Amino acid sequence: MNPYDIILAGGGLANGLLAWRLRTHRPELRILLLDQGEALGGNHTWSFHDGDLDAAQRAWIAPLVSASWPGYDVRFPGYSRALDSGYASIASADFARVIEPALGPALRLGTRIEEVTPTSVRLAGGETLQARAVIDGRGMRTSARLALGYQTFLGQEVRLHAPHGLAHPVIMDAAVAQQGGYRFVYLLPFGPDRLLIEDTHYVDTAAWEPERLRANIAAYAAAHGWRIAEVLREEHGSLPIVLAGDVDGYWNDLAGQPCTGLRAGLFHPTTGYSLPHAVRLAERIAQLPDFDAPALFAAIRHEAQAAWRGQRFFRLLNRMLFLAGEPDRRWRVIQRFYTLPPGLIARFYAGRPTLADMARVLTGKPPVPVGAAVDAALRVHPSQIHSRINRTIRTPA
Repeated sequence: MNPYDIILAGGGLANGLLAWRLRTHRPELRILLLDQGEALGGNHTWSFHDGDLDAAQRAWIAPLVSASWPGYDVRFPGYSRALDSGYASIASADFARVIEPALGPALRLGTRIEEVTPTSVRLAGGETLQARAVIDGRGMRTSARLALGYQTFLGQEVRLHAPHGLAHPVIMDAAVAQQGGYRFVYLLPFGPDRLLIEDTHYVDTAAWEPERLRANIAAYAAAHGWRIAEVLREEHGSLPIVLAGDVDGYWNDLAGQPCTGLRAGLFHPTTGYSLPHAVRLAERIAQLPDFDAPALFAAIRHEAQAAWRGQRFFRLLNRMLFLAGEPDRRWRVIQRFYTLPPGLIARFYAGRPTLADMARVLTGKPPVPVGAAVDAALRVHPSQIHSRINRTIRTPA
């Protein structure tokens, strides 16, 4: 008999939520969550819109929420807008504060994983743990089956010498120099003088320059008259933005390995937000009658492929954003989107646009050349996009 029913490899958002849900709703299961970090969740901030989750889902993750606001703002060159749509954020410190004690002995931190199979985990030092199923949640898996752009970012949570004056988050301030891609600054006011300032870029490769992004943050703060007294913490990352892919081939390559989060492709393909998908997957796995690896793999694959089929429209928009216009003019696509009705914007973030919404997004004067937009729309195979992006990167400006 295996000592565990489920081992979760990696303690990020998706596996952390899943372990918490299983611990509270399926206490009979023998689970173990392994992570190499010293605290669950690492060093991240996860956010969501009220419309991304239903009332019951918002209620069960409420203990994790670090801050919430009744609305948010966006800013572009010559255009700004306030939207009355609830927005909330979870800081990894609060994520760990709630979930770590709930897991108790079912959590092992500071544990480096060397190899994962559907039913075993080999740790550094040679120890091997067995389970009915192992769920791999260790982040995005590199695959030629996917054509990706990237959302790279660096954020600093700072304490200012004086109040910043923001009442709401600014989830996009694109009225900044674009620097070779769609760039915006993301602001979360966690307190009167405490602020997360994040410099974000939609770019063609995952490469990033931390010193440049830190300099951007310092310059942005100075331009707004904010004097930074202390940098409380710094986070960074590179989120995938999906342009096209062979989803069946991707899952065949996983060879029966259950996985969650980015590794399972469960995230919003345009924004990179993954919390709503992680919440839904945790609920659905906790309801399963069979926790053997083949059953878990089949259930997660079904969830991910259903999400993929529902995201075709978003991949089309991503190709137009990355392939149809000049990098420094990508902001025009997003600015036009934010002139649309607030209900449409909310459904877009929730991943549930109606046919009328899709038509509304695609009609009107296009913010990119028509010929380039058609060319981008027709590039539905990853190889068509890989060759285009590689050629663009290699061509001198």
